Amino acid sequence: MFWFNPVGNATLLPGRRWATPATAASMAGDNASFADFTLGGLFGTEETGGLLFAVVCVVFFTALTANGVMVFLIRADARLHTPMYFLLSHLSLIDMLYISTIVPKMLVDYLRGQRTISFAGCTAQHFLYLTLVGAEFFLLGLMAYDRYVAICSPLRYPVLMSRRVCWLIIAGSWLGGSLDGFLLTPITMSFPFCGSRDIDHFFCEAPAVLRLACADTALYETVMYACCVLMLLTPSSVVVASYARILAAVHRMSSAEGRRKAFATCSSHMIVVTLFYGAAMYTYMVPQAYHQPAQDKVFSVFYTILTPMLNPLIYSLRNKDVAGALQRALRRLRGSQRVSREAF
Repeated sequence: MFWFNPVGNATLLPGRRWATPATAASMAGDNASFADFTLGGLFGTEETGGLLFAVVCVVFFTALTANGVMVFLIRADARLHTPMYFLLSHLSLIDMLYISTIVPKMLVDYLRGQRTISFAGCTAQHFLYLTLVGAEFFLLGLMAYDRYVAICSPLRYPVLMSRRVCWLIIAGSWLGGSLDGFLLTPITMSFPFCGSRDIDHFFCEAPAVLRLACADTALYETVMYACCVLMLLTPSSVVVASYARILAAVHRMSSAEGRRKAFATCSSHMIVVTLFYGAAMYTYMVPQAYHQPAQDKVFSVFYTILTPMLNPLIYSLRNKDVAGALQRALRRLRGSQRVSREAF
């Protein structure tokens, strides 16, 4: 049965209710909020796209291989069952998951010639990205503390970095990252997106998504800024303080060769940490008025694509202990292959 409505251009809703044009427009806006997004991508024009695609492929597979080798060696070799390598194995695991939330879709979209991502897919990517990057922020800071204890308080190291403490560090890192994901993702994706659906970025990063919101996001940006202060400045302060104490202790070493090696190791670590934290600080702590989409993509590349590749290469694979473990693993592999051939 139809009921007369004095408001012109009304719309019939389920359950024999009529909606005014304003209500219909609101419904259309709500439906638009759950529509697909279009990602701007990273590869640019056809002239440079192929080269950038090849570079990203190499970086991605290098990151997966290097981190996978690290996880395998640390678990397989009893000589690497120490607190430092235990933490490094979890860093490698986070890096593998982290880069896999962003790069595979970007590569597949380029090959298929499409750039769309569903609302659910964007939400999942946003949540995983925030959780994993948050966990890595905290873990890197606590790993710097581990190195500080090992160099500056070696006699107390077994107590201060016991197995229980290591598991608490891992649990705390994942808890901090998860809180970030669970807190910010629902709020970010609950804003109405009733205008353009084009995200000028290569993944669903919060600042790029918020540019599409047709609502006042000032309060939320303030909350996100406060979260970033906690998640970026606190771990980075721990890193800076730890390495400052480490360098001071190294400077007092009597061996010139020992000082040189320690300085080289610390400097390489600090370069990676600076790239990771510095790029993230620019993205989340610099006011949006000073951002340019092209610059945002470049800075995001540093801590989403390059850092997962650099971490195992600098933190682990240059280490003599890891090199020895790799050689022993290869010898065991060759020995098993020789036994298999002789058996046949």
